[in-house]
Amino acid sequence: MDRAVHLNAAKTRQGAYDFCVVGGGASGLGVAVDAAARGFSVLLVERSDFAKGTSSRSTKLVHGGVRYLKQGNISLVREALRERGLMRRNAPHLVRELEFVIPSYSLFNKCFYGVGMKMYDALAGRLGLTPSRLLSTDEVATRIPTVKRAGLKGGVAYCDGQFDDARMAVNLAQTAAELGANVLNYVACVGLLMRGGKVAGVRLEDRETKEVFEVEAKSVINATGVFVDDLRKMEEPACAPMVQPSQGVHLVLPKRFLPGCSALMEPKTADGRVLFAIPWYDSVVLGTTDTPLEKVSEEPRALAEEIEFLMTHAALYMDPCPKPDDVRSVFAGLRPLVRPPSGGKGGTAAISRDHTIAIGRGGLITLTGGKWTSYRKMAEDTVNQALKARGESAPACKTRELRVHGWTLDGIPETNLKPYGADAAAVRALNQPNQIHPAFTLTEGEVRWQVRCEMARTVEDVLFRRSHCLLFDAKKSVEAAPAVARIMAEELGKDEAWQAEQVEQYAAFASGYIFPAQSAAEAI
Repeated sequence: MDRAVHLNAAKTRQGAYDFCVVGGGASGLGVAVDAAARGFSVLLVERSDFAKGTSSRSTKLVHGGVRYLKQGNISLVREALRERGLMRRNAPHLVRELEFVIPSYSLFNKCFYGVGMKMYDALAGRLGLTPSRLLSTDEVATRIPTVKRAGLKGGVAYCDGQFDDARMAVNLAQTAAELGANVLNYVACVGLLMRGGKVAGVRLEDRETKEVFEVEAKSVINATGVFVDDLRKMEEPACAPMVQPSQGVHLVLPKRFLPGCSALMEPKTADGRVLFAIPWYDSVVLGTTDTPLEKVSEEPRALAEEIEFLMTHAALYMDPCPKPDDVRSVFAGLRPLVRPPSGGKGGTAAISRDHTIAIGRGGLITLTGGKWTSYRKMAEDTVNQALKARGESAPACKTRELRVHGWTLDGIPETNLKPYGADAAAVRALNQPNQIHPAFTLTEGEVRWQVRCEMARTVEDVLFRRSHCLLFDAKKSVEAAPAVARIMAEELGKDEAWQAEQVEQYAAFASGYIFPAQSAAEAI
């Protein structure tokens, strides 16, 4: 993907796009892929980087939702499990099967969750994974060597999916581009074009040059996550809010706290959520919380009580239990939950994760709610609804069988190149395997590839969403920033002043991920 080419195409286009999608997270990218696959002209714009918000801050799971099964939301679980299977089939380089273990400290809980997971298996149908089964105490200890043994009665093993969320977003952007869509990061929607009371397009600002230009579109899709109400107010200033934001926090720990290949799942916590400890690359992701918020930010920060909640619950199951000094990174994401009639009172853990599609008075189509696992179905529903609103017949959806960019079943020997899938050979061909920093597998060749082909524009883009160094070890990622800035400057034609500014901005940004919190100066 060449940003300059896509930007020029948008600025010089004659006539209206069939679809303009605002928002480059899972929902927006899914809509862009779906519409482009059906043969429509598409423009997608994202004011920051692809998956800058919620879509890069997930628990890294492709799952049906065990908690939703307990709540009795069978239809949501069935749909998500079906989509889990499709996602694994269409992006096998990024989605894999992962075994989860539920340790049980009473025979009743072992039987209760054993029956529940058999229902979970059945709902997946033909797209199911390895069936669940009961485990003895020794089998649990073998799979989770750090589990607390006192009072352990065995457990239950079941399988779900795990994926790389931010790289999935980049691959979806590449897929949309290959299907003919124009996709742009760092382009903000600053206004709607209205004609006769109807939305006829968007006013856009290139955030790199500050140039403002207009684009016409038959349908404008609002897929801006927790910020959907901001765009809706451009159409209807007095509209009632749709979203009740909820914050989820995760801690990243060293691999020694979960040295096996299985994940640990605690099905019952104080806030009604399940708690996961998940092996992810060479780290462990511990999460997540569910904290209602009234105000949203592009850079949410973990609250002290959320961190305490996770550490306290980890201590119930892990031996040894993690200490503050063990945390390599802490990150927070915001869920765009659809606000119920009660306004979300009683806690966000009980709010449905179903997606909602709303059409404003001027025709703005807003998609919100849902989750990563169901991104494809959400997109299918949105495109169908948009075409119905326009009075057009909908061509058949093509994404059920559509392979995501990078699709491959070939084995890739280099650990750092596995997430690139079919692109691994091209990255390897750059023949620049030297590591950026001893703590990370990221190489100079990867950085050049990310700039040339994945639209990385800032040091943050590389160290957070393209390589995850920020999440693996936030403090050490700051040490890697100067080397990344130097390589990017060579690729983008930037000077030393740009490099210095990028390093300074990244240090300030990363300081919010270092635990305990440090200032940017301390992090450097």
